[in-house]
Amino acid sequence: MPATYEPIATTTLSSAASSITFSSIPGTYTDLRLVLALKAASTQYAQMQFNNDTASTYSVTWIDGSGSAAASGRNTNSSYIDLSQRTFPSGQISLVTIDIFSYAGSTNKTCLTNYNQDNNGSGYVGNQVGLWRSTSAITSIKLYSGVSIYDTGTTATLYGILKA
Repeated sequence: MPATYEPIATTTLSSAASSITFSSIPGTYTDLRLVLALKAASTQYAQMQFNNDTASTYSVTWIDGSGSAAASGRNTNSSYIDLSQRTFPSGQISLVTIDIFSYAGSTNKTCLTNYNQDNNGSGYVGNQVGLWRSTSAITSIKLYSGVSIYDTGTTATLYGILKA
Protein backbone atom coordinates (compact mmCIF):
# COMPACT_ATOMS: atom_id res chain seq x y z
CA MET A 1 0.00 0.00 0.00
CA PRO A 2 1.16 3.58 -0.60
CA ALA A 3 2.70 5.51 2.30
CA THR A 4 -0.59 7.40 2.77
CA TYR A 5 -2.32 4.16 3.86
CA GLU A 6 -2.08 3.17 7.52
CA PRO A 7 -3.37 -0.20 8.70
CA ILE A 8 -5.93 0.34 11.46
CA ALA A 9 -6.81 -3.30 12.16
CA THR A 10 -6.52 -6.77 10.63
CA THR A 11 -8.58 -9.86 11.37
CA THR A 12 -7.64 -13.36 10.22
CA LEU A 13 -10.21 -15.97 11.19
CA SER A 14 -9.10 -19.16 12.95
CA SER A 15 -12.62 -20.60 12.66
CA ALA A 16 -15.71 -19.94 10.54
CA ALA A 17 -17.79 -16.91 11.52
CA SER A 18 -20.98 -15.16 10.44
CA SER A 19 -19.58 -11.65 10.97
CA ILE A 20 -16.46 -9.51 11.15
CA THR A 21 -16.67 -6.14 12.91
CA PHE A 22 -14.29 -3.22 13.02
CA SER A 23 -15.20 -0.87 15.87
CA SER A 24 -13.79 2.27 17.50
CA ILE A 25 -12.60 3.55 14.11
CA PRO A 26 -10.75 6.83 14.74
CA GLY A 27 -11.87 9.91 12.81
CA THR A 28 -8.32 10.99 11.97
CA TYR A 29 -8.18 9.89 8.32
CA THR A 30 -9.62 11.30 5.11
CA ASP A 31 -11.01 8.00 3.79
CA LEU A 32 -11.03 4.28 4.59
CA ARG A 33 -10.19 1.19 2.56
CA LEU A 34 -11.33 -2.27 3.61
CA VAL A 35 -9.65 -5.23 1.89
CA LEU A 36 -11.32 -8.61 2.33
CA ALA A 37 -9.91 -11.94 1.15
CA LEU A 38 -13.09 -13.95 1.74
CA LYS A 39 -12.90 -17.72 1.78
CA ALA A 40 -16.53 -18.79 1.71
CA ALA A 41 -17.61 -21.58 4.08
CA SER A 42 -20.95 -21.81 2.26
CA THR A 43 -22.48 -20.35 -0.88
CA GLN A 44 -24.12 -17.19 0.46
CA TYR A 45 -24.51 -13.45 0.11
CA ALA A 46 -22.68 -11.16 2.53
CA GLN A 47 -23.65 -7.67 3.67
CA MET A 48 -22.20 -4.57 5.34
CA GLN A 49 -23.62 -2.05 7.80
CA PHE A 50 -22.18 1.08 9.37
CA ASN A 51 -22.56 1.99 13.06
CA ASN A 52 -25.02 -0.92 13.55
CA ASP A 53 -27.64 1.02 11.56
CA THR A 54 -30.33 -1.49 10.53
CA ALA A 55 -32.76 1.13 9.15
CA SER A 56 -33.58 1.37 5.43
CA THR A 57 -30.89 4.01 4.83
CA TYR A 58 -28.68 2.24 2.26
CA SER A 59 -28.72 2.24 -1.56
CA VAL A 60 -26.51 0.55 -4.17
CA THR A 61 -26.03 0.89 -7.94
CA TRP A 62 -24.07 -1.99 -9.46
CA ILE A 63 -22.69 -3.63 -12.58
CA ASP A 64 -21.00 -7.01 -12.97
CA GLY A 65 -20.08 -9.59 -15.56
CA SER A 66 -18.92 -13.16 -15.98
CA GLY A 67 -17.14 -12.97 -19.32
CA SER A 68 -20.22 -14.28 -21.11
CA ALA A 69 -22.94 -12.03 -19.66
CA ALA A 70 -23.27 -8.68 -17.94
CA ALA A 71 -25.88 -7.37 -15.51
CA SER A 72 -26.65 -4.13 -13.71
CA GLY A 73 -29.20 -2.84 -11.26
CA ARG A 74 -30.06 -0.71 -8.29
CA ASN A 75 -31.23 -1.45 -4.76
CA THR A 76 -32.77 1.36 -2.73
CA ASN A 77 -34.03 1.75 0.82
CA SER A 78 -32.20 -1.34 2.04
CA SER A 79 -31.03 -2.11 5.57
CA TYR A 80 -27.52 -3.02 4.33
CA ILE A 81 -25.09 -2.86 1.43
CA ASP A 82 -24.34 -6.19 -0.27
CA LEU A 83 -20.64 -6.97 -0.63
CA SER A 84 -21.47 -8.51 -4.02
CA GLN A 85 -24.61 -8.86 -6.09
CA ARG A 86 -23.98 -12.61 -6.37
CA THR A 87 -23.40 -15.33 -3.83
CA PHE A 88 -19.85 -16.07 -2.74
CA PRO A 89 -19.09 -19.65 -3.92
CA SER A 90 -18.34 -22.17 -1.19
CA GLY A 91 -14.68 -23.13 -0.88
CA GLN A 92 -13.48 -20.35 -3.18
CA ILE A 93 -11.54 -17.20 -2.29
CA SER A 94 -13.01 -13.88 -3.39
CA LEU A 95 -11.32 -10.49 -3.19
CA VAL A 96 -13.43 -7.51 -2.11
CA THR A 97 -12.13 -3.95 -1.73
CA ILE A 98 -14.33 -1.23 -0.30
CA ASP A 99 -13.32 2.44 -0.42
CA ILE A 100 -15.32 4.62 1.96
CA PHE A 101 -15.03 8.32 1.21
CA SER A 102 -15.16 11.16 3.77
CA TYR A 103 -16.24 8.65 6.42
CA ALA A 104 -15.83 11.12 9.30
CA GLY A 105 -17.52 14.06 7.54
CA SER A 106 -20.98 15.45 8.16
CA THR A 107 -22.49 14.51 4.78
CA ASN A 108 -24.02 11.23 3.55
CA LYS A 109 -21.40 8.51 3.12
CA THR A 110 -20.49 6.91 -0.21
CA CYS A 111 -18.44 3.83 -0.89
CA LEU A 112 -17.06 2.09 -3.97
CA THR A 113 -16.91 -1.70 -3.87
CA ASN A 114 -14.93 -3.86 -6.28
CA TYR A 115 -15.37 -7.61 -6.11
CA ASN A 116 -14.06 -10.54 -8.05
CA GLN A 117 -14.73 -14.21 -7.59
CA ASP A 118 -13.51 -17.41 -9.10
CA ASN A 119 -15.72 -20.46 -9.10
CA ASN A 120 -13.41 -23.03 -10.66
CA GLY A 121 -12.99 -20.98 -13.83
CA SER A 122 -16.51 -19.55 -14.02
CA GLY A 123 -16.15 -16.48 -11.84
CA TYR A 124 -17.12 -12.86 -12.32
CA VAL A 125 -16.14 -9.29 -11.48
CA GLY A 126 -18.21 -6.32 -10.46
CA ASN A 127 -18.31 -2.77 -9.18
CA GLN A 128 -20.90 -0.99 -7.14
CA VAL A 129 -21.44 2.40 -5.59
CA GLY A 130 -23.10 2.41 -2.19
CA LEU A 131 -24.74 5.21 -0.24
CA TRP A 132 -25.45 5.37 3.48
CA ARG A 133 -27.90 8.19 4.09
CA SER A 134 -26.50 9.36 7.40
CA THR A 135 -24.45 12.37 8.43
CA SER A 136 -22.89 10.52 11.38
CA ALA A 137 -19.18 9.72 11.30
CA ILE A 138 -18.54 6.02 10.67
CA THR A 139 -17.10 4.48 13.84
CA SER A 140 -17.85 0.81 13.13
CA ILE A 141 -18.18 -1.46 10.10
CA LYS A 142 -19.91 -4.83 10.30
CA LEU A 143 -19.53 -7.47 7.58
CA TYR A 144 -22.07 -10.24 8.10
CA SER A 145 -24.26 -12.98 6.73
CA GLY A 146 -27.12 -15.05 8.11
CA VAL A 147 -24.78 -18.06 8.30
CA SER A 148 -21.08 -18.65 8.96
CA ILE A 149 -19.93 -17.59 5.50
CA TYR A 150 -16.46 -16.39 6.52
CA ASP A 151 -14.31 -19.54 6.64
CA THR A 152 -11.03 -20.19 8.44
CA GLY A 153 -8.30 -18.11 6.80
CA THR A 154 -10.54 -15.23 5.74
CA THR A 155 -8.59 -12.00 6.22
CA ALA A 156 -9.97 -8.49 6.51
CA THR A 157 -7.78 -5.39 6.84
CA LEU A 158 -9.03 -1.86 7.43
CA TYR A 159 -6.77 0.97 6.29
CA GLY A 160 -6.99 4.66 7.06
CA ILE A 161 -6.05 6.93 4.16
CA LEU A 162 -4.13 10.04 5.16
CA LYS A 163 -4.45 13.34 3.38
CA ALA A 164 -2.10 13.35 0.41
